[in-house]
Amino acid sequence: MSQNITTIKYPARSQWQQLMTRAVLNTDELQTVVGDIIAEVKSRGDEALRDFARRFDGVELADLRVSDDEIAEAAQLVSDELKQAIATAAANIERFHAAQAMQPVVVETVPGVRCEQRAVAISNVGLYIPGGNSPLFSTVLMLVVPARIAGCRHIVLCTPPGKNGKVHPAILYAAQYAGATEIYKVGGAQAVAAMAYGTESIPQVSKIFGPGNRFVMEAKMQVSRGGVAIDMPAGPSEVMIIADGSADAEFVASDFLSQAEHGPDSQSILLTSDERLAERLPEVIEQCLAKLPRQEMMRRSLSHSHVILLADDDEIMAFANEYAPEHLIINTANADALAERVTNAGSVFIGAYSPESAGDYASGTNHTLPTSGYAKAYSGVNLDSFTKKITFQRLTRDGLRSIGRAIEVMAENEDLMAHRMAVTVRMNK
Repeated sequence: MSQNITTIKYPARSQWQQLMTRAVLNTDELQTVVGDIIAEVKSRGDEALRDFARRFDGVELADLRVSDDEIAEAAQLVSDELKQAIATAAANIERFHAAQAMQPVVVETVPGVRCEQRAVAISNVGLYIPGGNSPLFSTVLMLVVPARIAGCRHIVLCTPPGKNGKVHPAILYAAQYAGATEIYKVGGAQAVAAMAYGTESIPQVSKIFGPGNRFVMEAKMQVSRGGVAIDMPAGPSEVMIIADGSADAEFVASDFLSQAEHGPDSQSILLTSDERLAERLPEVIEQCLAKLPRQEMMRRSLSHSHVILLADDDEIMAFANEYAPEHLIINTANADALAERVTNAGSVFIGAYSPESAGDYASGTNHTLPTSGYAKAYSGVNLDSFTKKITFQRLTRDGLRSIGRAIEVMAENEDLMAHRMAVTVRMNK
């Protein structure tokens, strides 16, 4: 049996909040380190970025921008099979996100008062793609494709270089295929700072998207307090699985392990009312883990993962909605009925044949999702994330007269007499 995963049987509701605790990091030192990096980039621009590349990436960079020749070379290095997989995923992501396009709203609230709302693309967006354990070319598709569909004019992508001073070929190929307008070999908190404030090479953007390590996420939070929008607050990745006696234990175990593969801070939780599944799962996870690489990192993730045995579906759904998971897999005989009861989750996977991996890559939904309970208030990245909604109104003389007295009375009672005057002078003409 696995020594990593804790099993909790029928916890009292007073224990639930403790069981929902995510991995906590020392933030004081992190805030200072990231703040210093941001200040360096703001004051020294490209020079600071090259210094950080030497220090953190171990590379000497002449040009921060990826050249057309490097993009062409990358295309030669990517296999035809991977190119086809990228094309399949991109097509599904495009199909789902294009369907989210908002039609203009036009309403005549009273005769002579016409109100409109239109979605307008954010002109300049910055996308961060992590390096580290894996080349996340899937995240390139998840961010570039909706940005292009939304009509963003400048889609700036930053990603760290490898030890050879080059970006992974699959990331470059996916970025070019999806429609990124420029790509830079810059990683970490310094990339976020560069996109937030601009340097000699990297243009300033209005909104920054993308996952990353704790330094990247802290940088996003700090620049968001300085006037640059971000997609959402985020922490370590997580999955919650709801399963019953009908679930294949190997399916559930593989979902646990695919989440653990995201990083040592990731968390997996099984909620079930089936005692046999709760007892068997740790052993099945151990059997599956033995077949996989990265076992040391995955064991660290599993050390703060849980199997939680609850009384019934009502308790399970109450726990799930309070936890507000980034990913929620419902692998039960009544999965559709339980899915109807979900109120807080980033993305929901319904049924035995809907693994998280499908949404991570190619089903069409976006995998950039709120973590750490933020799904109670935040959506995952979608087409709206790359637009802002602008309202318009046109009033005729009669239209203003029809609501003018209401405006005057409200302005008077808020003691805003210039507001009243702006209406009165028009009505008196």
